Amino acid sequence: MLSRHVDLMEAGALNLICPKRILSATTSAIDRCCPLGTDHRDRDEAEVDDHTEAEPNHDVRGQSNAPTTMMGQNGRVLIRQERPGDVAIVHTLVAAAFARPESVEQGPVEVALLHDLRADQGWLPALSLVAVEPAGGDLVGHVVCTRGAVDASPALGLGPIAVRPDRQRRGVGTALMHAVLGAAEALGESLVALLGAPHFYSRFGFRASTEYGIAAPDPVWGAHFQVRTLSADRPVPGRFTYAEPFRRL
Repeated sequence: MLSRHVDLMEAGALNLICPKRILSATTSAIDRCCPLGTDHRDRDEAEVDDHTEAEPNHDVRGQSNAPTTMMGQNGRVLIRQERPGDVAIVHTLVAAAFARPESVEQGPVEVALLHDLRADQGWLPALSLVAVEPAGGDLVGHVVCTRGAVDASPALGLGPIAVRPDRQRRGVGTALMHAVLGAAEALGESLVALLGAPHFYSRFGFRASTEYGIAAPDPVWGAHFQVRTLSADRPVPGRFTYAEPFRRL
């Protein structure tokens, strides 16, 4: 089972069907699900972005509820807070982004996770963001951070993050990452945690959680469980806990 964890974490999709399915929910199939038994060590965490940076055209700090135009590989994308009318579209988008053969009948677990997170006390509307094409208004991506904790101290868990399949590898995922981290910082959050490939997420300022004395929910995750500090220079050490719906996976 450990080798299966490693293959899929290094592949990028983290779409893992096993008792620790939290792996599949933290980083989207903006990357695509990887077939089991394949060596994916040369593939990158978020194939959708293809190492393309997407930077805001202005400072997003202090503007957590303001739409932000960001540059992706193929033009601009508008990042804004999710609205009630977006919910059904977001769920359809997440289903398409995480689609894989074994989930055809019951749908990807990430869709159910997102539904449950919305009903959970850890849901934070200000940190549920969508990417929209400015011209046509089409919704092409989504990211969310929900309330987690390091022992008793509030923290954030990032994911799921998803990009519509036809807009993958164009910088949309990177734009969403920049935007949600900026929004979290503007709200005075102390840190964001996620599970993903270190070589990809280090460019967003993430480091192995152990560098800060923060233990992963599952020690097998090792260096793939990462933390990005925000308002706190040195966070309080302890064990990270995701919102309850993650723990039911």
